[in-house]
Amino acid sequence: MKYKNVPDFEHGTPESLGVLLLNLGTPDAPTPTAVRRYLAEFLQDPRVIELPRPVWWLVLHGVILRVRPSRSARAYQAVWTDRGSPLLDVARKQASGVQERLTQRFGDHVRVELGMRYGNPSVAEALGRLKESNVRRLLVFPLYPQYSGTTTASVFDAVTDELSTWRWLPELRFINQYHDNPAYISAIVASIRAAWAEHGEPERLLFSFHGIPKRYFMAGDPYHCHCHKTARMVVSELGLEEDRWLVSFQSRVGRDEWLQPYTDETLKLWGSDGVKSVHVIAPGFSADCLETLEEIDVENRGYFLESGGQEYHYIPCLNDDPAHLDMMVGLVEQHSLGWPETAAQTTTQTTAETTAGPIAAQA
Repeated sequence: MKYKNVPDFEHGTPESLGVLLLNLGTPDAPTPTAVRRYLAEFLQDPRVIELPRPVWWLVLHGVILRVRPSRSARAYQAVWTDRGSPLLDVARKQASGVQERLTQRFGDHVRVELGMRYGNPSVAEALGRLKESNVRRLLVFPLYPQYSGTTTASVFDAVTDELSTWRWLPELRFINQYHDNPAYISAIVASIRAAWAEHGEPERLLFSFHGIPKRYFMAGDPYHCHCHKTARMVVSELGLEEDRWLVSFQSRVGRDEWLQPYTDETLKLWGSDGVKSVHVIAPGFSADCLETLEEIDVENRGYFLESGGQEYHYIPCLNDDPAHLDMMVGLVEQHSLGWPETAAQTTTQTTAETTAGPIAAQA
């Protein structure tokens, strides 16, 4: 096996801590060719599609990649902006915001890089940039609040596959999930309250999470449980009655049964049953993307209004909201506890607080 070397490596180069932020990914352009390339990488991941590889290869290349890219490209064109992919645009702002906050708190020895599980910037590219900064400690931060083998575990596979080619491995830590993190819950609650202040409280609040096949859940994937816990914690802070909210799942494909109830069918049912106003939030997405901007805010809006509903509002993802970025920094600090790049500042702060305690008490 050939390892990736660093030509003329200078021993004694100052070390640093690397934070690798990772999201799902996006095509490079809203064109059938770019979408086909992106979908091929995404749908070939065995974590995403758990079918025998020869059978799935025939279905993927014989049917899906011949039909779906053109349809998906039209959907991407509807949400594409002058800055390109909405997901990538937000992710870059998140990385920049987290880097700025970490630099202010811990100095110049914490490096933040952004990678995408599929597409660009790739995991290998992002890790390569961290390697150039002589990262000796690495914190991998998948931006998936609720754990699933289809997302979080797939990130682990990609990171460790790339690290297996390194000669000198960094210490490695991995944020598995943060679905019940208090700061994450509070940020979601604040976004809902802001929407209610602007539009008024709706009759129903729908939590729409990306779906997975039900058989994955039955095989031990905790995603369904994590989604419901997030929603329960949010409505507890809101003080919302049981009959005013629901968890649903979107974006199903294929013939398998997926987690239910389905978002589109739920909105159709609510509209036909006389529900007049709905707010929809998608707390499983850390950044707005095709599945929120087109599927939730356009397609599902149409289902609800066409079925008899009157008012529909989509509550945006947390994106680069300051509370979201502060939560992310808090998770980085929590999971890097004891590492030298963060330990000095944490120790200084703790000492200052301890020293100030008696004085504050006397005052």
